[in-house]
Amino acid sequence: MSKHTHTIEKYLLSLKAVIDNFPVADLETILAAVEKARENGNTVFTCGNGGSWATAAHMAADFSKNTRMPGQKRLKVIGLGDNVPSLTAYANDEGYDRVFAEPIITLMKPGDVLIAISGSGNSPNVLKAVETANELGATTLGLTGFHGGELAKVVDHAIVIPSDSIEMVEDFHMIIDHVLVICLRS
Repeated sequence: MSKHTHTIEKYLLSLKAVIDNFPVADLETILAAVEKARENGNTVFTCGNGGSWATAAHMAADFSKNTRMPGQKRLKVIGLGDNVPSLTAYANDEGYDRVFAEPIITLMKPGDVLIAISGSGNSPNVLKAVETANELGATTLGLTGFHGGELAKVVDHAIVIPSDSIEMVEDFHMIIDHVLVICLRS
């Protein structure tokens, strides 16, 4: 038994408590929106900051590569922020709050889907992306934690991870990605 055993066990028990209360119906709603986008030939966009950006990029890669099945339409997906030169140019010239909104204006069409990820739900650039996507007629989906922040209020559908631990919130956002991929592949 190490000095960290209690911390490890406590974290894992907390994860289990969130799993036991996970909003499965909300995840099915998000899955249905992504399935509809694939069926209709629309594009799914992902965005987030920091760890949430890493999750958004990972999700875009998983959706693009790991949902391919013979006889099924391929899912079109763009990870906003993956084009770092573009991101830094928008940040420098338009302001960091516009780094996702500007490419959305260029690329998004009605019927597309935005998956916006923010642990707190209050990231200004993620909120601006949602606002822009809503104006363009996209379906907006949010993954957040804590109490949902502003993000949970402005998207069409949100999953709020009921935890005040950013690590746990980010863990569940990755679990959501992987569950969506498994379902999209089935």
